[in-house]
Amino acid sequence: MRFKLLVALVDDHLTEAVTEAARDAGATGCTVLTNARGEGLNKKKTFLGLTLETQRDMVLLLVEEHRARNILETVGEAGEFDSNPGTGIAFQVDVEDAVGVAHQVESITPSLEEEDL
Repeated sequence: MRFKLLVALVDDHLTEAVTEAARDAGATGCTVLTNARGEGLNKKKTFLGLTLETQRDMVLLLVEEHRARNILETVGEAGEFDSNPGTGIAFQVDVEDAVGVAHQVESITPSLEEEDL
């Protein structure tokens, strides 16, 4: 079984919506790293020398490759990435190999076989 790593950089107030949407779309779990920082196309506004920015979370999802595109698009919609500039981005990366996912393979294999029918 082949996997993709989906990485979503999300405004922290949208993290829960993104993770729930990913699970509804077929993701079996995720890892959330909190308090990420970054800079986009435009520099952040400042007030009296303090940067006015919202915190971001990094959501990592290791998903089966046939489900990856649908989950990625669902995450993008839940995170409002295309409809609201500056809310975050998501992308996918091919995974060469993974360990520790045998239980996930066992649980998703039957549903993948049903989808192929």
